[in-house]
Amino acid sequence: MHEFDRGVTKYDIMPIPPVEAQSECFDAGPVTIWVEYRLLDDAIAAAHTVVEGFEGSVESIDDRGVSLHVFGEPAPGGERIEYLRFDCFDEDPHYHYVSYEHQTNEMVHLEKAAMGDPLEWALERIRTRLPQMLQRAGASGLAARVEAPCVEEVLPKVAEAAYRARFAHDDAAIHAGAMSDAAPVPRAAETPS
Repeated sequence: MHEFDRGVTKYDIMPIPPVEAQSECFDAGPVTIWVEYRLLDDAIAAAHTVVEGFEGSVESIDDRGVSLHVFGEPAPGGERIEYLRFDCFDEDPHYHYVSYEHQTNEMVHLEKAAMGDPLEWALERIRTRLPQMLQRAGASGLAARVEAPCVEEVLPKVAEAAYRARFAHDDAAIHAGAMSDAAPVPRAAETPS
């Protein structure tokens, strides 16, 4: 299911999608940043990793925190595609480079002692390193179109929503939303083009 290499966990399944109804969305030129408070427990993880033929096990997990999802512009008639995700979780803060084109999901673990508050760190990375991180995620064309002034303008609103979500959320509603939104996450080899 996954392999670990120098602080990066590489998965052969895509990340659990955000729950749009529980997210606040902010347009910043060609990118949109979604702010969502997420719970991740055994039931949610299992509901989203039911894959035909999967014989592995889901590790026991109980974590929570604010997630910042970075989406690109939708293709004509298509859906928005998530390229970056910052999971500012209490126990295991990390971020993802997501490539649906290459069916890769690389999770980079953060060391809170070295990085400080993961939410502050994530907001600063979006402000200062967004094009480079998008390029690393395989979205070079999108990275070239990032408009720093648009990102800078929207970040105070993103930060406000993120801190509001961190300190004022309804765990029961969030858990119910995550479970109702559950659909099997296909393996890379089974994902239609």
